[in-house]
Amino acid sequence: MKTTSTDVDVSPYHLLFKGLTLLPISLYMLTAFLFFLILAYNLLEFHIIHDIFTCFRGNYVSLTFDSSSELYREVVSKCDLLHGRYFSTPWLSSPHLQTILLHLLVKTQNFNYKRELFVTSDGGTIALDWLMNFDEPKSQVNGDNSVAKGVPLIIVIPGLTSDSDTPYIKHTAYKMAKHGWNVVISNHRGLGGVPLTSDCIYTGGWTEDLREVVNHLHCTHPEAPLYAIGTSLGANILVKYLGEDGANVPIVGAASICNPWDLLMGDRFFGRGLMQRLYSRVLANALKDVARLHRVVYARIADWEVIEKARSIGDFNKYTAGVPGNFETVDTFHRWASSVRLVSNVKVPLVCINAIDDPVCTHEVIPSDECRMNNNIVLATTQHGGHIAFFEGMSGKNLWWVRAIEEYFSVLHSSSLMNKRKDTTESNK
Repeated sequence: MKTTSTDVDVSPYHLLFKGLTLLPISLYMLTAFLFFLILAYNLLEFHIIHDIFTCFRGNYVSLTFDSSSELYREVVSKCDLLHGRYFSTPWLSSPHLQTILLHLLVKTQNFNYKRELFVTSDGGTIALDWLMNFDEPKSQVNGDNSVAKGVPLIIVIPGLTSDSDTPYIKHTAYKMAKHGWNVVISNHRGLGGVPLTSDCIYTGGWTEDLREVVNHLHCTHPEAPLYAIGTSLGANILVKYLGEDGANVPIVGAASICNPWDLLMGDRFFGRGLMQRLYSRVLANALKDVARLHRVVYARIADWEVIEKARSIGDFNKYTAGVPGNFETVDTFHRWASSVRLVSNVKVPLVCINAIDDPVCTHEVIPSDECRMNNNIVLATTQHGGHIAFFEGMSGKNLWWVRAIEEYFSVLHSSSLMNKRKDTTESNK
């Protein structure tokens, strides 16, 4: 058999390409779709396949505590939700979906706050928005900040740029008030529609505002037991305040939700992956939007043109918190502002909830050992939940952590631990 020169000269790559052109276009579209699906599944960290294999049962909440902890023995051991499983809403089986859709999906009720403007010692103004307890109202709730004698009061400290109108904050306030608690939202200065009335801006490590608010509420409502909930950066501020003041705080119980704990490591975390860089950019833009509302003040204490160029939270902190605060570097500021340094000093019953898959606050900084060594703290971690979300149920309209904290506060309030703390407080007077 003779071989022609034409057959010998044909490239195998040419033959391969010719063969590929014979495949139907639908096969290429299917391949591209599957590739995109795999990419999205991994990028958004979906866990639906794992949920299917576990029969949609979720995972048990992991509790970390001192073996001699009275808080665990007298309170947390009686909390069914903290001893149960958390299973996220099936169609939100991604920490990114939970986090991104938090403000859109969380169910809120129609009600009104009653606003109290509190002026701090440096002339700053803080909006305290009151939603008092009520009985399943069909009409709007109009709070009256004359708290009934002995009725417990919960102070809610929002996250980075959140305020009393943020959906998850309103959801929390409503759910707590529905169960008979008095609720007040302590908005950060410059937020909640209130102008900056001094040249001091709030930062993630600034605890003086919370300290003054707590003391004010304790003085004006001395018979009302004070509880506190901090969310995200608000949790960092709350825990840092509790650690700084130790046994001298008038708060009788507290909860930390999705605390970033270590702001230095958090800043590094924001530079790791594509999604984290996206979150940092979005949050930095939200901070710049707040700054634009108070441009005169910000321009007076920092370089406004540089603030406008900030592309990350680290950049924003560098020029608005680090430099005016006389910190040598932004890393120095982040170390100072981190609540993880003061966990061992907390003397108040504190439950901390963090999700391992939180895409905003890395699980690597959760202070498990420090919490285990402090018998005033119980740390609860879940495998899933995203950042401040923890959607549950098929409808995805409820947040698991809100129910868990309400149960914790209810058990704590009726426990012997409260009587012991009351006796200790009275003996110190």
